[in-house]
Amino acid sequence: MLAAVIAVVALLREVLLPFVAGMVLAYLLDPLANRIERLGMNRLVATLAIIVVVSTAIALLMALIVPIIISELAYFIESFPQYLRRLQSLTTDPTRPWLSKLVGEGLSESERSLGELTTLASSWLGTFLRSIWSGGRALLSVLSLAVVTPIVAFYLVYDWNRMIAVIDNWVPPARRDTVRALAREVDDTISGFVRGQSALCLVLAIYYALALWLIGLNHGLVIGFAAGLISFIPYLGSLSGLVISTCVAIAQFWPDWTSILLVPAIFFVGQFLADYVLAPYLVGRRVHLSPVWVMFALFAFGYLFGFVGLLIAVPLAAAIGVLLRFALRQYYASPLYAAAAAPTAPLREMDSSASTSDSCHEQTHASQQTTRMG
Repeated sequence: MLAAVIAVVALLREVLLPFVAGMVLAYLLDPLANRIERLGMNRLVATLAIIVVVSTAIALLMALIVPIIISELAYFIESFPQYLRRLQSLTTDPTRPWLSKLVGEGLSESERSLGELTTLASSWLGTFLRSIWSGGRALLSVLSLAVVTPIVAFYLVYDWNRMIAVIDNWVPPARRDTVRALAREVDDTISGFVRGQSALCLVLAIYYALALWLIGLNHGLVIGFAAGLISFIPYLGSLSGLVISTCVAIAQFWPDWTSILLVPAIFFVGQFLADYVLAPYLVGRRVHLSPVWVMFALFAFGYLFGFVGLLIAVPLAAAIGVLLRFALRQYYASPLYAAAAAPTAPLREMDSSASTSDSCHEQTHASQQTTRMG
């Protein structure tokens, strides 16, 4: 059964994207719909209002942010060869021949490759855009994600409680309490991680973007914002932002070491706050998801199923973790675990009996010596 599900997801991963995105959106919005329904509003009206408000907010946010990101990326791409030349001139300084040997040749090769790549991309871009419009595959994916996802989310939010009741009825009555407890634990883990990690990423994105912008780093807004959002994968956002922003800072501020060192300091402070202040407060210790396990799940499912895998990685990782902990608890409480620990008992009994016989023998010997002395 599991193999069949994995095969279907692998074969239909490009078609499943709007449906999986709709399921994720419905899962996130269902608690809000339940709360509004408890206030007395009809479930259908509440669901429709939520979907309209969320879709409008996402569209407005994209309309405001996308032009800024595109202009910043275009500026970064245009300035990138200058940064390479600046770094190359620094590494070819005669006073640092070892740095020239290590880095200078690689930068020269990178600049030459970048020029060839730019020439190739300019001729390939027209063909690529024509193929998109002629084949229509990517365009269809974007349109389906924008149109189908809200529709799927609307129907799922409206029917969520009924679907849960039907699934609950599938479970044998004798096992319902156990399955419900596991489902609540999975739900608590997923919701706690998603809410906490999303808030953490948003805080880090605002902090990195403002801090890099305040020190005057070129492209600081886009680098900081991207580093914060990528922090959903633990440590990846801060490391990538640190490397890129440090290279830009060296090319921009050299030889002002104070401005250059401010960039690593910003990311070290941000990661410290994320690990020791934000994560314990926003994510909490009740969410039993190790950063290593989350990174493995995201990379593994993303590699296997593409963007669909990224959407289902955290829920599956949480569910697998809950089931493994439940299996271990059952194993520790089972007679199999007790039987495995039983063979140590006879050895302890033999040791205790031997020590008892030795003490009795010593007492007998002592009494005999006392009798002789008397």
